[in-house]
Amino acid sequence: MNDKSDATVHEEAHNGPIKNPRQVLLAVTFSFVVPIFAIIGLVYYVTAGNKPAAGAMDQEIAIEARIQKIGAVQIRDANRPLRTGEEVFKAQCTACHTAGLVGAPKFGDAVAWAPRIKAGYDALLNSAVKGKNAMVPQGGGDFQELEIGRAVVYMVNAAGGKFEEPNAPAAIGAEAGASAPAAAASAAK
Repeated sequence: MNDKSDATVHEEAHNGPIKNPRQVLLAVTFSFVVPIFAIIGLVYYVTAGNKPAAGAMDQEIAIEARIQKIGAVQIRDANRPLRTGEEVFKAQCTACHTAGLVGAPKFGDAVAWAPRIKAGYDALLNSAVKGKNAMVPQGGGDFQELEIGRAVVYMVNAAGGKFEEPNAPAAIGAEAGASAPAAAASAAK
């Protein structure tokens, strides 16, 4: 028969890196526990990018603006009288322009308003309607552009400017109605 006994053949066939129970315990630990911690670390790494950072409110507002609905319906009273510049100022603009918050020129401060007055009415109206720096569009209000223009003129004139207050455009029907009698009178002559 064979010189080697069955026990030695059996031992030689199962030689491997694990030789005692301590090594078995380490192998099990590294096989199961370490991958679990690696998975937890990966989860933290991946989700860390989703946490908003300081000042992320601007990002959220920008995202909301990009994903807003295409159309919107606004129901307004078309027959309501337009507000004066003083009324719009008291309703919306006074919060920042009276105290001079966040760099807003104070109401009646000729020195602060001088460079803005030199820019002209159109530039000031554009800034007021669309917003500029810390000021949101229309100062956060909901007014017609003409009303915002009147408020701009009110603030500029209080600071020494000489802007003329914008007037509401005449109704198309009123112009046609007014010109028809004039045309009839001139045709009769």
